[in-house]
Amino acid sequence: MTTPSVPSSVPPPGCPAHGSGQRIPLDTAEFAADPHAFYRYMRQFGPTAPVTIAPGVDATLVTDYSAALELLQDPSTFRKDSRRWRALNEGRISPDSPVLPLLAYRPNCMFTDGAEHLRLRQAITESFTRVSNSRLSKIVNQAALFLINQFSARGSADLLRDYAQQLPLYVFNELFGCPAEIGDRVLFGISGMFDGVNAEQASQVLVQAVGELVALKRAQPGEDITSYLMQHSAQLTNEELVHTLVLLLGAGGEPEGNLIGNGFYTMLTNEEYARNGQFDKALDDTLWRNAPMSNYAPHYPVADTDVAGDKVHAGELVLVSFGAANTALADRGADTRGHLAWSAGPHACPSKEPARLIALTGLEALFNALPDVELAVPADSLVWRPGPFNRALASLPVRFGAVTPRPAARPQPAAVPQHDQAHHSVPAGPAASQATGGKPGRSGWSGFVRWLTGQ
Repeated sequence: MTTPSVPSSVPPPGCPAHGSGQRIPLDTAEFAADPHAFYRYMRQFGPTAPVTIAPGVDATLVTDYSAALELLQDPSTFRKDSRRWRALNEGRISPDSPVLPLLAYRPNCMFTDGAEHLRLRQAITESFTRVSNSRLSKIVNQAALFLINQFSARGSADLLRDYAQQLPLYVFNELFGCPAEIGDRVLFGISGMFDGVNAEQASQVLVQAVGELVALKRAQPGEDITSYLMQHSAQLTNEELVHTLVLLLGAGGEPEGNLIGNGFYTMLTNEEYARNGQFDKALDDTLWRNAPMSNYAPHYPVADTDVAGDKVHAGELVLVSFGAANTALADRGADTRGHLAWSAGPHACPSKEPARLIALTGLEALFNALPDVELAVPADSLVWRPGPFNRALASLPVRFGAVTPRPAARPQPAAVPQHDQAHHSVPAGPAASQATGGKPGRSGWSGFVRWLTGQ
């Protein structure tokens, strides 16, 4: 149940009073239920706030839009290489911390600076330009139609489990040339890392699975992003390639599904958007107010400095609250695409245009097929999943007039949503069956793709 908003002068439930010396926890159900109440409270006291993102993991959270933009555009002062993280270097971060897989150094463009960052980033941006918008739209529409056919005759669905979280699966199978038996473990790894459930183990599964994809594509290149990255003049090493794919699959899996889900939430709670088919406007509104990555962009000052007057120390973990910064500006009536949901500066999302196209196409396909879709429960009864980084619903039940599927429906696959997979204890081993409960090809990505392709 969503907690009511509180006056800005009153700390939200579970929020330590400012000045008490306590930090504000971002990994609680209270924060997930109404983060905007926390943001309003934090912004009263300056551009930053002291927070915890997991047991024993402290950070400074930048909540002011101007301060966040200035930080993101100042790579000489604020670096991305987490090997500068003082608390980690001093052994104050537990090796099994649930947030470590999303913060620890990886040799990809997210965690590098300067010329090395530029080289790795160009490999991504130039590889994605080889995929045309028409090809991407065709892939998304094909997957969308199949998914809609599985529940359209029922007259009801959970748009997260049945659609938003499933839609990226087939898209990525095509874009990255990832076989089903590898894809199962990719999904397990991504969802476990974002949910912080068996996060260290999930990270190991993901890296191993992507390593197998790299080995496969070295031997059998194709017309896919993985092969394009290998062929790029940046000459990525195997390790760089693995962790670049970890970044792309991670950013495009869980956050992309949540962007689609949050986009549906915006459409279904704003009659004007749904009635007029304002998909672009609804997606922008979503990115302003419910961006799927609400608190992230880890940075580390190279020396003691300040963020808009608030002191920060060398090697301190500094996060940007896209959620707080965006809503502060949105509340003042901003209606442009100046939000920070894709970050900004040299480390802005390198694949935001494909991500936006996937989300828009997915939204349009669903509303075109089921124009009378509506929430099946009151909006304030929807539950948001806890987590310091993400903004994600737990479910999104809807109802609509039953529609007969256009093509003949195929048997429903035993597909497991990403956030459900994360709650299973799956060993990180060399066999694909270990990451899918001992049943390769019968769950997760493999079940979906086999069903989708008729294999």
